[in-house]
Amino acid sequence: MTAVLWLRRDLRRRDHPALLAARDAAGDGDLVVAFVVDPRYWDGGGPVRNAWLAANLRALDDALDGNLTLLHGDPRQVVPGLASRVGASSVHVTRETTPGGARRDAAVAEALGKDDVEWVETGTPYAVGPGLVVNGSGDPYKVFTPFAKAWRRHGWPEPAATPRELPLRHARNDADATAALDAALSASDLPELPTPGEEAALRRWRAFRDDDLGDYAGSRDDPAADATSRMSPYLKLGVVHPRTLLAEVADRSGKDVETFRDELAWREFYADVLHQNPKSAWHDLKPLTGMRYDEPEDAVEAWKRGETGYPVVDAGMRQLLAEGWMHNRLRMITASFLTKDLHVWWPVGARHFLDHLCDGDLASNNHGWQWVAGTGTDASPYFRVFNPVTQGQKFDPSGEYVRRWVPELRHLSGKAAHEPWEHEDGYAHGYPKRIVDHAEERREALDRYERTRR
Repeated sequence: MTAVLWLRRDLRRRDHPALLAARDAAGDGDLVVAFVVDPRYWDGGGPVRNAWLAANLRALDDALDGNLTLLHGDPRQVVPGLASRVGASSVHVTRETTPGGARRDAAVAEALGKDDVEWVETGTPYAVGPGLVVNGSGDPYKVFTPFAKAWRRHGWPEPAATPRELPLRHARNDADATAALDAALSASDLPELPTPGEEAALRRWRAFRDDDLGDYAGSRDDPAADATSRMSPYLKLGVVHPRTLLAEVADRSGKDVETFRDELAWREFYADVLHQNPKSAWHDLKPLTGMRYDEPEDAVEAWKRGETGYPVVDAGMRQLLAEGWMHNRLRMITASFLTKDLHVWWPVGARHFLDHLCDGDLASNNHGWQWVAGTGTDASPYFRVFNPVTQGQKFDPSGEYVRRWVPELRHLSGKAAHEPWEHEDGYAHGYPKRIVDHAEERREALDRYERTRR
């Protein structure tokens, strides 16, 4: 028999239930492992996301000894076509729960069924699949803290075994797919991305586990320390499974480990929210009826370039452009500035992040933006407005992070880097003046919120 494993957000060999199911289905026959470059997703993916995906597909192909089959086109035609071409009796996938992914899979499964090819879903990209964590009434959780407690109580299985040998068969690459990957990897002005592949992901994880996890709760909010796991780009593509990480700290306790588990729980919570509320991908989960938003094009462009005149905001936006990644604390600060200081509706910023983040995950990114904007799952609604000066002074007290990313301010020592307007030589090296007055815009944001209440 021949079985096909169609990869999506599961680009790895270890802890891969769908891979094991496909191998078992193949028996003494062949296993074709394939990835489809779908123009609907690829063409709108942005150069950073596409380059990161292409790099990890190349790394996986190496791990499979050159046996990853690359296809191009609409999966509703391409996957059944592959199954027919190789004589497959079954197509195996990791279950997808995003709105677009679930609709796509239903259509592919229907097409395969017409040819009597079995569609098999095994496993999930999450420790606990979306929809499985519910309250006593069987309803989904709407707030993170009770979700996280129930998520821990629910638990998750041990990591799946790693197959030593696979009966791999290559089914010929599509020239358009290989060309798309080549173009993505050779695009100009790409940031310096992480090392791709499963082995690199595990090396990064174990370095964090051994060196930084012990002080995670105390240092994770310090962007200058670079003490976060940096696993989000790998989790985004399933290069490593969250269950693998949880298993490797299962015997540890204490505030640091629990804080790290909470960060994984946030990812699973947002996936669950999207699963339960598909329209929340690009619409307010909790709309503010009558809220007025602005469209200040010049100010938005200054925000995108990191030229707002607020040092910590600009540092975060410049890190995004340089690395294709941004520290989580800075994601909140920069998002608050766009939504509360510039009064811009959050999807504008969410799209910019997805274009430039190599870890740009629809559920986590867009619900994170709504959390900041006050239209999502946040228990503290719209009236939270981050002060970009005090946030910088609190989380970057030495000014090291700002000076790293804003060279125009490297002549200012310590906290002075957060308030160049307070120093005679603050603008000596061309740093831009503030594009808005935060105090005034905070009052305006709160006034707009009050009008929606009335």
